[in-house]
Amino acid sequence: MISNERPSPYGRRPYEGQGYQQTPRPFVQEDTLKNAEIQIERKSFNIALKENPRGRFLRITEDTGGKRNTIIIPTTGLTDFSRVVSEMAKAAEALPEPAKAPEKTAGEDPESFGNR
Repeated sequence: MISNERPSPYGRRPYEGQGYQQTPRPFVQEDTLKNAEIQIERKSFNIALKENPRGRFLRITEDTGGKRNTIIIPTTGLTDFSRVVSEMAKAAEALPEPAKAPEKTAGEDPESFGNR
């Protein structure tokens, strides 16, 4: 036993032994009200306006090479979300292009730059 590990006064730890399993979430019916998909470089974005018994929401799913990431925005926050995204787009257009990294020439060792 590692010095900072103490036996639990409640008995067994939840992750020990035969499989700790989280109970699955119950299925919630969702209706798709509007759906759009866009491709940006190697990423695919699925944007869906949906509704369930708790209300309406926007689900944005990014699919990159089999990996999926999702954010959900309640419709009560869509106006603010849209405003911030518009401000970011304007800022990106107004900023100068980033400087490109110098290209390496054949035979140069990147480790040797600090020794000049």
